[in-house]
Amino acid sequence: MGAPAAEDVAHALRALADPLRLRALSLIAASPTGEACVLDISELTAVSQPTVSHHLKVLRDAGMVTSERRGTWVWYQLAPEHRDAVRAVLQAFAAVDARPTGTVPDLDRHLDQVASDLAPRYPTIAAARVRDVVRDSSTALARTSGLGVGLVNLTERFARQRLDDLVRIEGGTTVPRVLFVCVANAGRSQLAAALLQRYAGDTVLARSAGSAPAPAIHTHVRPELEALGADGFPKPLTDDAVRAADVVVTMGCGDVCPVYPGTRYEDWAVGDPALASPDGVAAIRADLDTRVRTLLTSLTRSGAS
Repeated sequence: MGAPAAEDVAHALRALADPLRLRALSLIAASPTGEACVLDISELTAVSQPTVSHHLKVLRDAGMVTSERRGTWVWYQLAPEHRDAVRAVLQAFAAVDARPTGTVPDLDRHLDQVASDLAPRYPTIAAARVRDVVRDSSTALARTSGLGVGLVNLTERFARQRLDDLVRIEGGTTVPRVLFVCVANAGRSQLAAALLQRYAGDTVLARSAGSAPAPAIHTHVRPELEALGADGFPKPLTDDAVRAADVVVTMGCGDVCPVYPGTRYEDWAVGDPALASPDGVAAIRADLDTRVRTLLTSLTRSGAS
């Protein structure tokens, strides 16, 4: 290696030598769309947006990422000339990713098997992209809930949902979709999705997500979900889930949901069951039941328009 090349590599390595920058690159590399904005990285790393912007500028100045402004947000992608090198570095050190040690033996092998099993079900999506979705889903779930030995199974379920979203975005399905979003995805949004799915059957697809998912479903909510035949688990909100939805219903999660033209948005003022008694949860379910029935009637009448 000549002196100029060594200087370039050293400059790049200095830019990488920061935990937040490595996490930002990892999030960008694992994104199904190959890009992320400051808001995405800020929410997933719990770091302020100005701090994230500073570190992304360092990476951009070092030539590691490129950026593109669209609307009010700047989107960052891996620089084409460094994409393979960055992915190789991240993959080489994947084993030190923060997750419960020893709880899932051979996790990488299990995730590769999940990706291999899912790829034939989604022929319109490149196998490499399927693998990225599986890996990103595993990281997101492990980060928020420490799922231990159940991680692989729930990763497969979450990845399937995300791949279904990608197919819908590409125009592959026409069944109306409703996305319920709350903060923890451990109570209100789970109940609302279960109720809608029960009443709508296969005429509507109901999903739920959280802006800051809890480790598990709230204790008093789980029996209600089981009574509805639902087996939910907290999962993070993704941009593709919003893009794939015809209707997005938010419940106390603020302005974290991106807004897309053509998508119908509603905000429901519903009680939080996190600290509610069993009777309180029953009252919340009754409130949601009424709202869900009204929503389903409007979907039937207007075709989710």
